[in-house]
Amino acid sequence: MAKAPIAVALDGKDLATISGWASALAPHVSTLKVGLETYLRDGAAAIDAVRATDCALFLDLKLHDIPNTVAGAARSVARFHPEFLTVHALGGSEMIRAAAEALPDTRITAVTILTSMDESALRSIGIADSPLDAAVRLAVLAVDAGARAIVCSPLEVAAIRAAVPADIVLITPGVRPAGADAGDQKRVATPEQAVADGADLVVIGRPITGAADPAAAAAGIAQAL
Repeated sequence: MAKAPIAVALDGKDLATISGWASALAPHVSTLKVGLETYLRDGAAAIDAVRATDCALFLDLKLHDIPNTVAGAARSVARFHPEFLTVHALGGSEMIRAAAEALPDTRITAVTILTSMDESALRSIGIADSPLDAAVRLAVLAVDAGARAIVCSPLEVAAIRAAVPADIVLITPGVRPAGADAGDQKRVATPEQAVADGADLVVIGRPITGAADPAAAAAGIAQAL
């Protein structure tokens, strides 16, 4: 049976923890995500933990800087051959294009609106659009600039699926199994709903890694999908 379209966020307290998670979760999920905290602490060793499995590497660094700097940062991780590398769509077309040109064999993945933000938070930074409208607008801009994957909340995934080509991979964080604590996420849905609405990959962290048996938790969500 094909592994479930789940990217597990390896946000553990130390390298031994995330290495153990990677090994235990690999039979159940397609992708393992190394985020900023883990990468800054463990560097290449965190990548090695993922590459020891047969899962795809989702390098979630959310690059956001001037185009030349982002291109250089993208080239600096080229040796890891990540399947996905995130940049902030708010960095604009030129920045996204610089990353895509620097790593043509990686899916440059544009983050639209963080799932920790709601309409009030957007207004506080000068964005008058609703999260839905802002996310769709940023997704289209990013794809036109060369992004080949989009990160968006599950509440916006259906609208973005309709607005971008079918080969663009849509990735949804803010995914929580029914009854799970939403934590710091504001715009959430269940994994089943996110996939039904058009998500190709759902990002799940604490509901799996915080479980008493992470492998069993991953297997249960995988079965539900």
